[in-house]
Amino acid sequence: MRLNIPNTLTWARIILIPLFVGVFYLPGSWLAPAQQNLIGCVFFVVAAVTDWFDGYLARKLGQTSAFGAFLDPVADKLMVSAALVMLVRLGRVDALIAFIIIGREITISALREWMAQIGAARSVAVSFVGKLKTTAQMVAIPVLLYHDPIMGVSLPTIGTPLLWAAAVLTLWSMGYYLRRAAQAVEDTNRG
Repeated sequence: MRLNIPNTLTWARIILIPLFVGVFYLPGSWLAPAQQNLIGCVFFVVAAVTDWFDGYLARKLGQTSAFGAFLDPVADKLMVSAALVMLVRLGRVDALIAFIIIGREITISALREWMAQIGAARSVAVSFVGKLKTTAQMVAIPVLLYHDPIMGVSLPTIGTPLLWAAAVLTLWSMGYYLRRAAQAVEDTNRG
């Protein structure tokens, strides 16, 4: 594995995970809850920005690699899962939403691996619905992490419906990928 700028950004995202989680376990005498919310939110947003940059730079600099293609989605799933677990722990997200989103990520990861093994990886390539789901959760999660009102606006009233929308899109995209995979398997069996 050769270290390059995109892979370094992905590793930085993974390193942010224990820092992000740790913020919410610091004693109240070290950081007030509002400070924990702000720092946790900033860590998550920085991780989300590095997610966009590592892919962009990999393509722009011609530094795409099989290892980067493997590590990037792992880092994304770890960060989102850690954030959802923390939000459940903080009482800001229903465990059902976290289960739906994390369960879908595990299912689709396993599906992609299986489809790659049978030579049908293209059948489960990222879809528009998947991108829409990612966008909804990447907006909802930091809003729910910050949690405190901004200019009198209660952020949970924005973040909670948005995360429910992400959960619905999660199920929709999972159905889409499963249908595509079933079709690919059927085509493989016929051929």
